[in-house]
Amino acid sequence: MQTAYILINCELGKEEIILDSLKHMESVKEVHGTFGAYDIIAKIENSDRDKLRETITWNIRKLQHVRSTLALMGIEGQS
Repeated sequence: MQTAYILINCELGKEEIILDSLKHMESVKEVHGTFGAYDIIAKIENSDRDKLRETITWNIRKLQHVRSTLALMGIEGQS
């Protein structure tokens, strides 16, 4: 299983909308609001690394009210 953690900055006051959208995405396993440099962290998993990248690029980064993201991809075999 391929895993990535996505750190998300969003427009002020839009955290709940984005959290709700993320919860309905197939590959998203966990989402949490955070304090600090980023507003939301999401854990995504998929058995296919290309589909994981597609989720990040075409689903999460394209959400309305998302200002920026930082993707941290897991290293296979180091868990």
